[in-house]
Amino acid sequence: MTTEIVPLCVDLDGTLLQTDLLWESAFQFLRNNPARFFDLVRWTLQGRAQLKRQLALNSGLDVALLPLNEPLVEWLRLQKSAGRPLILCTAADQQLALQIADRVDLFEEVLASDGHLNLKGSKKAALLYQRFGNLFDYAGNSLSDQKIWNICRNIIAVRAPWWLIPSLRKTGRLEATFSNKLSWAFILRRTLRMHQWSKNVLIFTPLLASHRLYEPGRLRPVLLSAIAFSLIASATYMANDLLDLTSDRRHSRKRFRPLAGGDFPLSLAVPFLLLLAGAGIGLSILTANRWVPLLVAGYALTSLTYSAFWKRKVLVDVFALSGFYTLRVILGGVAAGVAPSGWFLSFSVFLFLSLGLAKRATELYPLLARTEQDIPIAGRGYRAADFLAVFSFGVAATFSSILVLALYLRSPEVRILYKRPEILMGLFPLVLFWLMRVWMKAGRGELHDDPIIFALKDRLTWLLGAVGLLILWSSAVL
Repeated sequence: MTTEIVPLCVDLDGTLLQTDLLWESAFQFLRNNPARFFDLVRWTLQGRAQLKRQLALNSGLDVALLPLNEPLVEWLRLQKSAGRPLILCTAADQQLALQIADRVDLFEEVLASDGHLNLKGSKKAALLYQRFGNLFDYAGNSLSDQKIWNICRNIIAVRAPWWLIPSLRKTGRLEATFSNKLSWAFILRRTLRMHQWSKNVLIFTPLLASHRLYEPGRLRPVLLSAIAFSLIASATYMANDLLDLTSDRRHSRKRFRPLAGGDFPLSLAVPFLLLLAGAGIGLSILTANRWVPLLVAGYALTSLTYSAFWKRKVLVDVFALSGFYTLRVILGGVAAGVAPSGWFLSFSVFLFLSLGLAKRATELYPLLARTEQDIPIAGRGYRAADFLAVFSFGVAATFSSILVLALYLRSPEVRILYKRPEILMGLFPLVLFWLMRVWMKAGRGELHDDPIIFALKDRLTWLLGAVGLLILWSSAVL
């Protein structure tokens, strides 16, 4: 029998889709109905097939936003154009499977779980053997698909475990493979948003600014606090991404985040973020300072509150973001046993309020071209008509931060710490120039919507930073 007339049966979860419909619908259900958690428990006790059916009926999942395995979809289109019958065969509930089939418009038939039968593993193998004998090919991704691969004619391995591929090759029936081109190290780095750990340099600023870095016993608790804060921050970023799956998938850039794009399995997300949070709290306790774990835990709770509620509140969100940055400075002072100057804290509040508003202005800029000015940013409370107000507030915060910086540089505390404090005034134009440049780019729509990424990738920022460090060194040593 020729390849063209042998049916090609295709799995859905992790194969045609980059993600898993059960986990997607469960998270969507809990996001929409957090008070109905025990309904989820009850359905689970009734069996996997019933759980899937109830979630399909009650989750409100929008399958049009779910990430497809695009290389596989293109290959399937070629197979269909060659006259090959395609059948979607999945353990997902039939109602959602039919919606996916309508979306891709490839399949002649859909075989799926029906609320009573969970069509997975041996049950799926038995059904396919009953229908086709050994004359069918099968595209799958997981260990549970091995039962089908054992009886089918040819194997198509899609994102299968790397260690499984050699044994599949030995069968001599491996027709095609579709692997994840992204390494796990890269996926994990993006999931944890490790570039955001650069913010935690702020935890060291009270120790550095007080010139007490080399005093015994001060660096260790600050270093532990920075690592703990990094782990807690990554846990809260993952929680934020879980809450934002729908809005992220509507965003031109955020839809490529590992959780939104299906590169990091949803089934691992909650255990992983709990592990990160536990490790972060544990490290904060090792500082032997009772206030450090409280501040770290307080950040975690307020950050989760921000993700769930505050970020959808106009202006509340940017004040919260500014507070999170300033909390890092306070944490560093507490861990080091050094009280940050009131001037320094005030500068921090205004500076990071400016950057938070720049982030919102950048998100609003693409909406200005739309005729409907009342369209909000996905997942936010801002509308296109708010751009001018946000821009004005941000510029005002910028100049307020610069004024506070100028006053701080002339304060008695600074005069005590530096031999030539007048040299520090060179920082004034550097910071002012950098912030004005940020806002010029925001006004032109050229700023990355995360100012931290902009700063890390911008060569001029690194040059200005080096000049700033030279000014600090000169003022302290010359």
